[in-house]
Amino acid sequence: MARRFIRLLLCLIGVAVLGGGAFYLVTVPDPLPESHWAGLGVPDLANGETVFWAGGCVSCHSAPGSEGDARLTLSGGLALKSPFGTFHVPNISPDEKAGIGAWTLVQFGNAMKRGVGPGGEHLYPSFPYGSYSRMSDKDVNDLFAFLKTLPKSANVTPPHELPFPYNIRLALGGWKFLYFNDQPRVALARSDDKIKRGQYLVEGPGHCGECHTPRNALGGFQADQWLAGAPNPEGKGRIPDITPASKSIGGWSEADIANYLETGFTPDFDSVGGSMVDVQRNIARLPAADREAIAAYLKAVPGR
Repeated sequence: MARRFIRLLLCLIGVAVLGGGAFYLVTVPDPLPESHWAGLGVPDLANGETVFWAGGCVSCHSAPGSEGDARLTLSGGLALKSPFGTFHVPNISPDEKAGIGAWTLVQFGNAMKRGVGPGGEHLYPSFPYGSYSRMSDKDVNDLFAFLKTLPKSANVTPPHELPFPYNIRLALGGWKFLYFNDQPRVALARSDDKIKRGQYLVEGPGHCGECHTPRNALGGFQADQWLAGAPNPEGKGRIPDITPASKSIGGWSEADIANYLETGFTPDFDSVGGSMVDVQRNIARLPAADREAIAAYLKAVPGR
């Protein structure tokens, strides 16, 4: 009897050890090694600025209500309300204490492409590293260099306000296991260099799907509804479908879409509204070829 009990106990311990090991492997942060970020060369600040505007960094990281040059001071402070709690957007100015001025390229790159913070902790996907994971290492390096040229801010943002269990960062490893990858969001029936550039901008730095794609109860994208529209993450209204089947822009030509992104005017002379105002202002700063590439991609994605 005692032997059976000991065997059962050992089996239970073995199962617990295996389960704990599997949990650790699934949930542990997975940063890229330092060697991954070596040898990228001298950053291209002009390209870094292009990536900056493509990524819309000012939309979340500048102080709420700031205008003009003040938008370039990335002091943070915006409160993002969600079903999981309130996320407070951090200071990413070059300030050495309050911002990211003391970060290395390795730390910045792993935040952008792996969702891992400078202390090795998981970052919450309110920071859209799920999209940024598709960015090239060169663009990350150039962006980091450009950010260091911007004004410093000593503003210290408050911690996130998240109830249990969302305040357990280790659990984010499970979320990443389910939803985080760097593969293309959709398979395209046609693709050329222009469309590929548009796919890179939309799925990567532009992170358009973060608002335009619906999510499930755990906050993962509904992959079969890519860009098909979603509830407004800010709580009011709905973010529109921007696939070719869209009732709002499905009938627009590539030229119509590119012009809208540049000027903010629709083909019927209406103007951009809501949260898209800030997005359009950022995209208007991109080269015309990039806006045309975004338009070409949006006409090439599957209609929903």
